[in-house]
Amino acid sequence: MPSAPAKKHRDDSEARRAMTLSTWFALVAGALGVVLIAWPHLLPAGGPWVQLLLGAMTLFFAFRARTIGSRGVNDYDGRLSLLAALAGFAILFFAGNAAFTVLVALGG
Repeated sequence: MPSAPAKKHRDDSEARRAMTLSTWFALVAGALGVVLIAWPHLLPAGGPWVQLLLGAMTLFFAFRARTIGSRGVNDYDGRLSLLAALAGFAILFFAGNAAFTVLVALGG
């Protein structure tokens, strides 16, 4: 007995706008985080902490865009938000290493 075809959800313009904004916020935060990782001398005081914040923001907005897009946008692709999420994980990895180095230098 074949199952009924899956009903397509209605495309919501507000969801599309929220998904687009979240994707762009994630990409901008990811680009800033990657720039600060590549050239850490641009922000000497508090650099690792700002990088950690940018990485967390990147992940938050990327996964928010993926959630909104998969629920409320019919032709959602998701490649840009996936790219931003991968950048967020990389930023958190390298910034976490730098922050740990700063903490070890303070303690030892």
